[in-house]
Amino acid sequence: MIRRSLLLTLTFCLAASLCQAAGFKFIRIPADANGPAITAAMWSPCAEAPSTIRIDAFTLLATPNCPIMGKDLPLIIISHGYGGGSLGHRDTAQALADVGFIVVAINHPHANYADMSQANGIGVLVERPIDIKRTIDFMLGPSPDAGNINPQHIGFYGFSQGGYTGLVVAGANPDFSKLPPRCTDPKVTDCPPADQRRPFQRTQPPRTWTHDPRVKAMVVADPLSTVFQTADSLKDVTIPLQLWGSQLGGGQDAEPENVAKLAHLLPNKPDFRVVTNARHLSFGTPCPDVSASSDPYCTDAPGFDRTAFHKEFNAEVLAFFREHLTDQRQP
Repeated sequence: MIRRSLLLTLTFCLAASLCQAAGFKFIRIPADANGPAITAAMWSPCAEAPSTIRIDAFTLLATPNCPIMGKDLPLIIISHGYGGGSLGHRDTAQALADVGFIVVAINHPHANYADMSQANGIGVLVERPIDIKRTIDFMLGPSPDAGNINPQHIGFYGFSQGGYTGLVVAGANPDFSKLPPRCTDPKVTDCPPADQRRPFQRTQPPRTWTHDPRVKAMVVADPLSTVFQTADSLKDVTIPLQLWGSQLGGGQDAEPENVAKLAHLLPNKPDFRVVTNARHLSFGTPCPDVSASSDPYCTDAPGFDRTAFHKEFNAEVLAFFREHLTDQRQP
């Protein structure tokens, strides 16, 4: 399967003449009546040779502020997981931009690595799909790059809570009464045992969920899925969907059995992949020096090669988005 994906990607590069490098810049979606300002990272096709960019602890191979190469390009929005940020899936973003996609990875306000002030409340789960809609509105509207985007070719990639975010955007209606008890105050450092905690909420929030039909195809990895326990909650998720799960799990509310149940409940059979020997955080960009790091984010199961997996993962994601978001007619 991987050989087919690589062949499709190579064909796309040659046909579009975009197999060059990723341009990179930071962007800001202004605050409005629907929410605070959103910061984001943006990758795009670039005709110039890339260089190594150091941003805090991260290293990127890209060209800063490079003019976008091409018109009518597909747009991919990336949503991070709990405690993540806009650079957490940078290898996937760069791989997509290298072959002709514009990619925008956002920091969900008050619920990202730099600001977790509201990360543990129910509100952020309600606001996350709104963040995606606002980002698409900006990219197709006031953004100076709007003219390079094909508004009919918009996709989404989300990991963990980002996967939950995408499912809601695609039409799902979550039930928060299914969430297990947890600490809701982010300032609490000594959380009581699970059987002593209060549930998040027992009833469905009294509001309409934010869906966005402009998103035409979606990839989600180890999504928070305990809030989607019935086929009825997922009945409107009908767009093409590639679903990835880790064999070993380890993510809150995204354990393997929950992801497998989600795959079974979706109305249209997803392209479902379970990654052997992978942990939940194995979907994050490979760390530069795993052996020397004690960061749990960088720790994989014995024998699991995250770098090799991400090469395959990125190729499969590229092939999926190319199939559903681009014109595959050859010149």
